[in-house]
Parts: sequence; C-alpha cells; structure tokens
Amino acid sequence: MKGAKLQKVAKDAPRGWPEEVHRLLREHAIRQVAIVPDAGHAQLIRLCEADTAMRVVRLTSEEQGVALLAGAWLGGEKGVLLMQSSGVGNCINMLSLNASCSFPLLMLVTMRGDHGEFNPWQIPMGQASQEVLEAMGVIVMRADTPAEVAVTVRGALGLAFNGQRAVAVLIGQKVLGAKDFRELTHSVPE
Repeated sequence: MKGAKLQKVAKDAPRGWPEEVHRLLREHAIRQVAIVPDAGHAQLIRLCEADTAMRVVRLTSEEQGVALLAGAWLGGEKGVLLMQSSGVGNCINMLSLNASCSFPLLMLVTMRGDHGEFNPWQIPMGQASQEVLEAMGVIVMRADTPAEVAVTVRGALGLAFNGQRAVAVLIGQKVLGAKDFRELTHSVPE
C-alpha cells in the first residue's frame, strides 16, 4: 500500500527538489539511506521512508554512515548519506576509509552557516565544509537554487558510482530558507 500511495503522490503532485532527488535515487537503485535526522532533508527522508525499495537507517553520528555505506557497497547495494553541514566535521576521520578503499560514497549535505544564518554556532563548520571535504579527497558540488539540486545530484550520482569516488552535494541555505530565531522563539508554547 505504501508503494502505491507513494507512486500516486509522485505522479499527481508538482515536483520540488526533494521529489526529484527521490526519483533520481530510485532510478539509480539506491537501497540504503543513512541519515541523521535534519529539517532540511525532512521531506526527502519521509519519501525514502515511505519507499519500500529503500532502507532508511538512523545514525547516532554522521561518520557511522560512511562505514554503513562501505558495507552496503561490499554487499552489492548502493546508498546515500543525508546530513547537515554541522555533521561534516564528524566524518573527517572516517573519510580516510574511502580515501584508502575507493568505494562510491554519495553525501547530500544541507548547509547551515551561510545565507541568513541566525545561529553563530553553525557558521564555522558551515563555512569550512567544502574546504574540509576537499582536503579529504571528496569531490564537492554545490546547488544554491532549487532548480540546481536535481541536476547536481544527477551528476554526483554518476561521479560517485561510475568513478567509485566520494562526492558531496552541498545544498545551500538559500534553497532551504534561513531560519529566523524570532519566529522560532514565538512558536515555543508557554
């Protein structure tokens, strides 16, 4: 029933970037979806959870996703790691596994610490994410408009799985919308 419901929604609804990315993941036979829950990926996560062809694995920390996806690849399955830019720092040491073993690793990273960020703690890793990933040998691609996301993910899928490389797509904060601290504090129940 879930699969039929998912197909009907995907067929009838106008597609935003999460729906387009989910469609691409299905087309490329992605079976493992490693996540640390993130509001920027919430819609994509829900689509993957509703998809009976995908297994969503909730992680304690992002670096576990690197190991999980290495194991998935060795077991004959493709996967993707969904995380926020603050989790990039958690992955750095584990990315040496990819640098040594050369397996496909696709990371979709929702950015914080750039356009309109309200939380100063998000800025350092948000600003350093691309440079840090590149220092570990990861190919980094950016999508800064909703229209760029699916096109960029399509290219990243090809690079990762055809070239057996680590590839990260940084989905800019302009795509996700900047959070407003005043709005967040007003939504807290008294």
